[in-house]
Amino acid sequence: MQRLVDADEIYLGKYEGWYDEGQEEFVTESTARENEYKSAINGRPLVRYSEPSYFFRLAKWVPALIEHIEGDPGFVQPVARRNEVLSKLHQGVEDLSISRQQERLGNWGVPLPHDPTHSVYVWIDALSNYYTALGLPEIGDGRDGEAKQYWPADVHLIGKDILWFHAVYWPCMLMALDLPLPKCVFAHGWWTSEGKKMSKSLGNFISREQIAEICREYSRDVYRYFLLRAVAFGADGDFSQDAFRTRYNTELANGVGNLLSRTTNMIARYFDGRVPEAVEAVPEAEPVRSAAAALIDTASEAMAACRFDRYLEAVGALVTATDRFIDETEPFRLAKDEAARPRLATILYTCAEAVRLVLLYLRPVMPEAAGAGLDRLGIAAGDEPLAAAGQWGVLPPGSPTEKGKPLFPRKT
Repeated sequence: MQRLVDADEIYLGKYEGWYDEGQEEFVTESTARENEYKSAINGRPLVRYSEPSYFFRLAKWVPALIEHIEGDPGFVQPVARRNEVLSKLHQGVEDLSISRQQERLGNWGVPLPHDPTHSVYVWIDALSNYYTALGLPEIGDGRDGEAKQYWPADVHLIGKDILWFHAVYWPCMLMALDLPLPKCVFAHGWWTSEGKKMSKSLGNFISREQIAEICREYSRDVYRYFLLRAVAFGADGDFSQDAFRTRYNTELANGVGNLLSRTTNMIARYFDGRVPEAVEAVPEAEPVRSAAAALIDTASEAMAACRFDRYLEAVGALVTATDRFIDETEPFRLAKDEAARPRLATILYTCAEAVRLVLLYLRPVMPEAAGAGLDRLGIAAGDEPLAAAGQWGVLPPGSPTEKGKPLFPRKT
């Protein structure tokens, strides 16, 4: 605050607006008009109120913010939210009231350093915590810079209902202080329940207790997988038990888990439980290799853009291609012909390597389940980066595999 005052970014003015006495908050003109100038909570008439207030010169920084957003398409995401912010910015933005009189607030709040008769009153006191919590700026209190490596943030994740404050107020404050902006401000969507908006009156909230029960039955990994797979991150989504169970059975039980079991069972039966060496070209493997290449090529970009659904879709495409490859090449028939053993070895190596990549790329989303699956392929789940481990052909021939219970038991 003192730095903003010293830079003449703060000035004394008068705040005037509609006040909801029951909620003790000011209401915008548009909101007041929509509710016929009555409280949206208790229906009582709003009060027209004015008082002295200090303002932050927000409007001064709007042109620079527009230039930044338009010059960096990834700064506000997803695209629909970026367009909303830009549209509103181009309509014009007023300066921001950032204080209330101390006599109205009692002892609440942080007094302004240059005028203790006023207290800082959102958003500067709230937003600055993202920076000050890291021990910044250094003030000699023993916590100086203790987590400074985390600023600027790679992704500042926020609910879509408060995007404006974080995509406009926050970066303008940072620019006024000559501090680096977060690299991306991403607004996530809301979940409905069984096709309806969650509300107290309907009693359809997905409660913490329900989430705990789902995680006990399916695991935390599966719950996380569904949330990131079911909708494009940033969009609204619907949570239903039927959709959850269906996706679990089709993509995890019948997909990833079944592919792992098919692969390890055949390696156990035909190669004494050790991954065979690929020794003969198998043209039918090309779709598997292509799906693996597509996953490898798109994974980093999808993650960086918070497109977790696209990331997991690419993982699923590799599962589908490998299942189809097994059905087409029929390794269980080749096993009856000793002359076809080199071809069989290549087929099963291809399957094992595909499963390894599937589990490796699932690990950021499903660390426990993916780790258990990799153990069955004889692979220790280390901390090696995907850039090194997530390439085709890394699985060493001779690696011991083991059969086991289904990784994702089917649910009825």
